[in-house]
Amino acid sequence: MTPDVSGCIIGDDGLTRPAWAATDPLLRDYYDSEWGLPVRDEQGLYERISLEAFQAGLSWATILRKRPAFRAAFADFHPETVAAFTEDDVERLLQDAGIVRNRLKIRATITNAQATVDLRDDGGLVDFVWGFQPDSTPEPTALTEIPTSSPESVALSKALRKRGFVFVGPTTMYALMEAIGMVDTHLLDSHRRGTSGVWLR
Repeated sequence: MTPDVSGCIIGDDGLTRPAWAATDPLLRDYYDSEWGLPVRDEQGLYERISLEAFQAGLSWATILRKRPAFRAAFADFHPETVAAFTEDDVERLLQDAGIVRNRLKIRATITNAQATVDLRDDGGLVDFVWGFQPDSTPEPTALTEIPTSSPESVALSKALRKRGFVFVGPTTMYALMEAIGMVDTHLLDSHRRGTSGVWLR
């Protein structure tokens, strides 16, 4: 299968997907059933923020394959549980071959759990993050037209940092916004374009 000029590939099922989601079964299933769909629960959103942080510098496929191990290591990303992790837990996690063993990222996940719990007194993580949803979404016809950041992702990054979050740079936050449906960067030719319920096609 060769991508067309847009970067899309028509699969054996007749559906059009970007090249990154067209061949690997795991990525294809993630693209078809999860990526770009709204995440509006605290635990789910905290998990996505955590995984986006771990992904920095790595491929998303690597993180996705390790997600079951991440969930086991971080108590299914239950914020209150992870917020109570200690340095002993950090050392334990550094020995866990199933996850990405990066001390800074592990500590960031704990720090962000604490910040998530703290946000409950001010409306909660979900309303806070979704408050930065833009008024419009990109309409890319090719992969090269998809942004890697936006004024909203810059503002979200700054706002989260003020609330104590770390590893939440503008590019990482834009990837989060794509993943949770705050923006729709599916290519116009993709079978997933406009399926989130947030944006019209």
